[in-house]
Amino acid sequence: MSDALVDLAVRRPLPKFADPDRTAKGEQRGMVRLDRLDTLWINTGSLCNITCANCYIESSPRNDRLAYISLAEVETYLDEIAELELETSEIGVTGGEPFLNREIIPILRVCLERGFRVLVLTNAMRPMQRPRLRAGLLELKAAHGQQLTIRVSLDHYAREFHETERGVRSWQPTLDGIHWLVENGFRLALCARMRWGEGEAEMREGFARLIAAEGWLLDALSPADLVLLPEMDERIDVPEITTACWGILKMDPSDVMCAKSRMVVKRQGAARPTVLPCTLLPYLPAFEMGASLAEAAQADGGMFSAGAVKLCHPHCAKFCVLGGGNCSG
Repeated sequence: MSDALVDLAVRRPLPKFADPDRTAKGEQRGMVRLDRLDTLWINTGSLCNITCANCYIESSPRNDRLAYISLAEVETYLDEIAELELETSEIGVTGGEPFLNREIIPILRVCLERGFRVLVLTNAMRPMQRPRLRAGLLELKAAHGQQLTIRVSLDHYAREFHETERGVRSWQPTLDGIHWLVENGFRLALCARMRWGEGEAEMREGFARLIAAEGWLLDALSPADLVLLPEMDERIDVPEITTACWGILKMDPSDVMCAKSRMVVKRQGAARPTVLPCTLLPYLPAFEMGASLAEAAQADGGMFSAGAVKLCHPHCAKFCVLGGGNCSG
């Protein structure tokens, strides 16, 4: 290669998020170490009863790229938490729609029986409202009370905007599911999306009006009762996170979701589940950390450094660092 071509190659910037160690400007990429595993997320499968306009993981009635995880596979990770004496206090259960997984009630039961707090993310529509699942949920509530939280996705306080995201005729079935949970005394939370051009105060005020009108015992001003998640769109340009950003943003890396959580997914056709840094990157092989929690803690090379996560994806910047998003309870 001529000197001129070598010089051109050196000067040509890499695309953003292309190098796990350096940004497109050549700065050292920020990364996040696991302080402790507070929350282990279990993805029950990517199939869902509806297709949202901008689902975080593209769930739909046709997307089965993530297979239904089994009770036995979940128990393997619960056993490992005990064997490694981890400080994990919460199991998060997500999908797809978790209540499509035939083993969802046994999965929830074993997590609760082992003393974990359990957070289930659902759209509260028909899958959750089937008589068999209602009966199972009532049994779990009777046995474990406040250990179980059901977080329902209600994307906006107005039907029009919720259905813009979730599809026509999705509003009332969701409200019916919420009413059933409230009437039966379940610990409940709502989750909405900041995609509507409104500020946080305006969103919380709108939800306060809806909650009062529906008679739900929730506090719209509480981040636990009403979770507001930043919107993500990979087509929109976002800045990369460097080591200098922590000081600029006055943030500590331990504030980021992957400092305290990991997610388990089962890929379609795979022999075993795999561990990922978080709930937002379910399909990228580069972010696989190993089949076990022990392997994930030592993952090295590529996107990881001795288990630390290099922030090498737009979601890391948009959702977690700049957006302050956190899926845990």
